[in-house]
Amino acid sequence: MSRMKALSVALVAVVAWLVSVKVDFAQTPSASAVPPSATWPDWRGPHDNGIALTDAPTEWSDTKNVAWKIAIEGRGHSSPVVWGDRIFLTTAVPTGKRVEPPAAPGGAGRRGGGAGGGAGAFEEHRLDVMAVDRADGRIRWRHTATTAVPHEGYHGVYGSFASNNPVTDGQRVYASFGSRGLFVYDLDGRPLWQKDYGVQMRMLLSFGEGSAPVVHDGKVVMLYDHEGDSFIAMLDAATGREVWRTPRPEASNWSTPLVLTHAGSKQIVVSATRSVRSYDFTTGKLLWEAAGLGRNTIPRPVQHGNMVIVMSGYQSPNLMAIRLGREGNLTGTDAIVWSTTRGTSYTPSPVLHDGKLYMVTDSGLVSCLDASTGTPIYQQVRFPKPYNFKASPVMAGGKLYFSTEEGDVVVTKLGGPFEVITTNTMTDQSFIATPAVAAGDMYLRSRTHLFRISARP
Repeated sequence: MSRMKALSVALVAVVAWLVSVKVDFAQTPSASAVPPSATWPDWRGPHDNGIALTDAPTEWSDTKNVAWKIAIEGRGHSSPVVWGDRIFLTTAVPTGKRVEPPAAPGGAGRRGGGAGGGAGAFEEHRLDVMAVDRADGRIRWRHTATTAVPHEGYHGVYGSFASNNPVTDGQRVYASFGSRGLFVYDLDGRPLWQKDYGVQMRMLLSFGEGSAPVVHDGKVVMLYDHEGDSFIAMLDAATGREVWRTPRPEASNWSTPLVLTHAGSKQIVVSATRSVRSYDFTTGKLLWEAAGLGRNTIPRPVQHGNMVIVMSGYQSPNLMAIRLGREGNLTGTDAIVWSTTRGTSYTPSPVLHDGKLYMVTDSGLVSCLDASTGTPIYQQVRFPKPYNFKASPVMAGGKLYFSTEEGDVVVTKLGGPFEVITTNTMTDQSFIATPAVAAGDMYLRSRTHLFRISARP
């Protein structure tokens, strides 16, 4: 075969492959082509602090400023993430098949968890990853990452098998289903790689799993804190190759790690019940630790200059502002710049803006503190009506947005005193997932639907 003929055959083969996989380069957003304001790559926004790089609508209702609304099959409390013209989210769909649990010692069947935990255990679920068109709400693609029979359940009111938030870096979508593994796709939905550590996590009271992956500088950070052998690991984002793994003497934990930079070096800070710990980004080596948070850690840390702020809000609630740059055990030292036990969040993560820390309790008490000193600007203020919160607040266009379990999204002004600007009610909805904000619009995921809120025509 001549060289020219061989090249022609190769070209025909490439064209045929492109047609078969339906690649549309004109519609595939590249990382460099998408402006930052059109992204919400992580459930805490572009800079891990709950702040959007764009404005968002202030007023809406069932019939006003709702560009589209789609039903989401299954159950999933993961927050949507956005890149360019696509929204990515996960869900868990029961297939109707149930597997009998293994017998416990002595012949008794395995029991579910306590205090509302253990729902859905031993029921087969389809674990799906999907992309939604930002303009019109149509499903661009949807893949079943895996079909699994979870060994343990979740909190019957607030949990799901799709509670770990996905993340995107504009090249790939990373969807974690905890014990069922991490699944990675390109933006067109082509599977790239997956990682299964073979860990069946045992969570306190079978409350379910929830820590999200963290993607930073071409790496993926995965946290596996449970009632067994806990660890934190780093993977190469392009290949899934493990870079390092560090054991952790920790129990059940739902907080997502934070990658921060101090004095030119990157470190990974993890809030947890027994100790807040920080690890060298490159090697996984433990840098420092500090005890002091209470049980059931959920809020994600935030960085304020040369400090990192961590909190817990369940039993023995506490908030600590820890000075960066120290090493070793910092418990009880002057590295703890300030702390408070009043008004700390149990579930929602805080917003940090302009030196002010905004946090809300699950029962609806809002506080604003000076992030440098802990001095209250206002503290434990109630909304005009009773609300409950699991979603984290977000900030957009100089306003704070609080999504409630009762279906209202309350918009307040920044700074003090506390002031409600508008209250937006969605009938028969309940919000557990944190909203996403991109390109002037807000994306709300309720227990049953996904909404695009837009004031644009």
